[in-house]
Amino acid sequence: MTQEYTAESVTADGEQHRTGSRVRTLIGRWRDDPGIWRRGIVLAILAALVSLLMIFHAQLPNTIGNLGSLTETFLPWFGLFVPLIFLLALVRRSATALIAVLLPAVIWVNLFGGLFTDKTDPARDAGELTVVTHNVNADNPDPQGTAGKMVASGADVVALEELTAKAVPVYEAAMKGTYKYHSVQGTVGLWSKYPLSGTKPVDIKLGWVRAMRSTVTTAHGEVAVYVAHLPSVRVKLHAGFTANQRDKSADALGEAIAAEQLPQVVLLGDLNGTMNDRALEGVTAQMRSTQGAAGHGNGFSWPASFPLARIDQIMVKGVEPTSSWTLPRTDSDHLPIAARVELR
Repeated sequence: MTQEYTAESVTADGEQHRTGSRVRTLIGRWRDDPGIWRRGIVLAILAALVSLLMIFHAQLPNTIGNLGSLTETFLPWFGLFVPLIFLLALVRRSATALIAVLLPAVIWVNLFGGLFTDKTDPARDAGELTVVTHNVNADNPDPQGTAGKMVASGADVVALEELTAKAVPVYEAAMKGTYKYHSVQGTVGLWSKYPLSGTKPVDIKLGWVRAMRSTVTTAHGEVAVYVAHLPSVRVKLHAGFTANQRDKSADALGEAIAAEQLPQVVLLGDLNGTMNDRALEGVTAQMRSTQGAAGHGNGFSWPASFPLARIDQIMVKGVEPTSSWTLPRTDSDHLPIAARVELR
């Protein structure tokens, strides 16, 4: 039998042969290189340090510039060291560094790999209550357009933070056709398709109102909804991570939620901190993040132009998250975030 060869098959076979030859040559060079284990010691040490920071971040002290909280805020980004060390190890032809980089890679996947699996529950994704929270930015040049996007989200309940006295009437006028019930307390507000009752400010130790609480009466029962905008944090060269006021407010908010009588609780707001930040433990220890429980991806919300951290949160207690996601950008410096929950 005569075997026929096409030009394409000959070309493909030749290319495969050349690729295999290159790989064998590279392996041979590495195998015969006496310095393959001696080079890259600094890279291996760097890999070890990154690993230690990810494992023991909770032991970093906050007494010096809130170093622990600063590290925890950007902890997911430590994963960028893995491809960097890997590429440098290849350039240095260092087997030691290539082996060492496996450690931070495994640790990062263990800590954050779950964020990139879709945890939406398809069987219950319709949910029973859809909520949205958005820091609309006091300097928002188009509050009417932002309000329109909140309406278009289809949410049952919308929380807005950083409201100004000038912008509030704009939001009220743009959203009243969809949301029959609403309340504004200080610089935060709540819009709802369901009746609100027991609405009041929540004292988070600031001297002015940046948090509120209301009972939302749905067809599936009452839900205590909290809206909060914790104080901003700053990173300063001379002072480090200045977050003391934020931390005190977080503790006060946690105490208010702990004293809540209703079993179903939803917290919406800009907490100016991530779920990893130990300073928010007064809140995070008793509530779940909808992003962590039912989201897909990291859900970063700030800054809107290039999100680096999820400092806007939807957290729940006594209800079951079924999905969580970020909404398209508005004229704010934050992205709106949304979630669906199943009431019990």
